[in-house]
This record gives sequence, structure tokens and C-alpha cells, in this order.
Amino acid sequence: MTMAKQDTDAMRAVQGLADSRSAVRLRAALAVGTTPDPRFVDTLIERCAIEPEFYVREMLTWALTRHSASLTVPELIDEVRSERTQARSQALHTLSKIGDRRAWPAITRAVLSDADDEVARSAWRAAVALVPEGEEPELAAVLSAQLGRGERETQLSLSRALIALGEVILPTLRAAMTDLDPRVRAHAIATERLLRDPDAGFEFAIEEAKRIVVLGRTDQEE
Repeated sequence: MTMAKQDTDAMRAVQGLADSRSAVRLRAALAVGTTPDPRFVDTLIERCAIEPEFYVREMLTWALTRHSASLTVPELIDEVRSERTQARSQALHTLSKIGDRRAWPAITRAVLSDADDEVARSAWRAAVALVPEGEEPELAAVLSAQLGRGERETQLSLSRALIALGEVILPTLRAAMTDLDPRVRAHAIATERLLRDPDAGFEFAIEEAKRIVVLGRTDQEE
């Protein structure tokens, strides 16, 4: 295949990212990732911010992971500061998949407590993937400050992120078990249950935790 033909195919794939048909956009993202070209990193990142279909966004993320981190990570860090919620969320998701710890300074306390649940959930996953060795206890404390936040899906995401840090989360969980807010107490108890028994399931753990809160006791008091 000649260089000119390769360029033509690459440009056609990039143009396909803006097609109205999601199946075409999916194939285009696959093509761009299959033959990485640094010229198209900006286009991939911009498309992540506006792509409406989840499975296409996942392919866009995959395509970005196929490019050099030295090109993608700085631009994704810029996206973390975007005013667009999807841009922030998808950039954080992609950084978690790339796993380059040069992105860690971008995972600030403000990012971890973003008002948008989807952005915050992506930030929690990215933080767990990127946290430098030795900084896990501090991250556990920041994440624990979000206990009780949101609905089940958001709470489950936070529990999973905390559990991924391991037993360093226990001191902050135990402190949260005495919080004045019953939602915080229940979420902390449920997370501790899941840490001890990952097979228990979040629904079971949170319902059991609610009963414990109503009874006014924790395992520490049994």
C-alpha cells in the first residue's frame, strides 16, 4: 500500500468519526486506533467530549490508548479542566486506562469531588489507577469524604474505588461509621462489609448496613 493510499484511508476514517451513524463512527474509531497516527489525537479527544454513544466512546478511548502517552496525556490533562462535563469524565476515564502516573497531579481534591456524579466516578477510578505508592491513605481519606453521596450506582462506584485501595481504608471507614449522617454511616458500613466479603453484593451490604444504622450499632459495638 502506498503512503498516499494510507493517508487517504486515514483521512476517511477520521471523517467517519463525525458521521451521523453510530456504526460508522465505531468503525472509524477502530480504524484510527488500529493504525495510530499522532495527527489525529486532537480529533479523537475532541470527539470524546461530544460522542453520545457509550460504546463508541469506549472505542475512542481504546484508540487513544494506542497512541503515545507523551502525546495523549498532556492533552487529556487539559480536558480534565474543561467546562464540559463529558469532556472531563471521558478524559479521566481514558487516563485511567492509559495508566501513566504523570497524570496524577491532575487528580486534585476538586476533581475528586466534582459536582457531576459521572465526572466524580471517573475521577475515583482514575485516582485508584494512578495513585503513587505511599499516597493511598491520603487518597482514602479524600474519597471517604464522599461517602453517602448520590444514588446506588454512584455509591457502588465509590465503594469499589475505596476497596481497590485495600485495608488502608479501614481507619477512615471506621471514622465514617460514627458520622452524624445516617447515609454516610450506612455507606461506610456497607463498604467495610464488601471489603471483608467481596461476594456479598452491594445491594445486600447496603441493606444490611441500613438495618445496623437503625439499630444504632456497628461491628465495633458487637
